[in-house]
This record gives sequence, C-alpha cells and structure tokens, in this order.
Amino acid sequence: MSETTRTEAPWHLWIVGVLTALWNTIGAFDFTATIARYEPYMAAFPAEAKEYWYSFPLWMFAIWGAAVWGGLLGSLLLLMRRKLAVALLGLSFACSVASMAISYVRPAPEGASDPVFALIIIAIAGALYFYALHMNKKGVLG
Repeated sequence: MSETTRTEAPWHLWIVGVLTALWNTIGAFDFTATIARYEPYMAAFPAEAKEYWYSFPLWMFAIWGAAVWGGLLGSLLLLMRRKLAVALLGLSFACSVASMAISYVRPAPEGASDPVFALIIIAIAGALYFYALHMNKKGVLG
C-alpha cells in the first residue's frame, strides 16, 4: 500500500475552519428554522417576508439547503483536512450564487432580502471555496 503524506496544516487553516464553521452554523440554523417555521425565530420577520419564504417551491429549498449544509459540512471537513471539503465548498458556493440569483428574478417583499448581505454571503462562500482549493493544491488536505 502506498502512503500519502500531507503537508502540515498552516496556523490559518484552524482559524478559517473554526470561523467559517461558526458562520455556516448560523446559516444552517436559519435554513432549518425557516423550513420548520420555528415561530420563536420567525417572529422577528414581517408577515410578508414569511409568506414569501414559505411559498418557495421545493427545488428552491433544495438549492438553499445545499448552500448552507454544504458550507457547514465543508468547513468541518476542512478542519479534518479532507479533500471532500473542496467539493462541498464548491457546491455551497455555486448554490449560494444560484440562490441569490433566483432571489433577484423572484423579487422579495420588504424585509425578506438584503442585497448587500447576499453579496457578503456569496463573497464568503467563494473565498472559502478558493481557500480550500489552495490548501488542497498545497497538499494540506488528504
């Protein structure tokens, strides 16, 4: 059997991994609370926003779910130094872009969407994906 050697993880991998795992945990909670219609959380939003989100077709929830859960699992796999992190973070990035693009095609009511925050989500997902690609190319992921 051949043994593969991995490069030692740089100090910043742990910081990036922990911070993005926490960030993606927030997204996963938001997604889960929305689809579960968890009233203590959803009470903070206007009725029009809730109606908008609750009216999403199943395929939109699938894209949103892939974005948030792919990001969370990808961040955790990055901490475990697994190559699968790259694929999951790439999926998360692609689904984040698709989800936000759909929100521009299907305009949201007041209080249901913030275009600046949407761009921040895409930027973080993209930066995390390219970071994982870089760590993989350097031999840190195995």
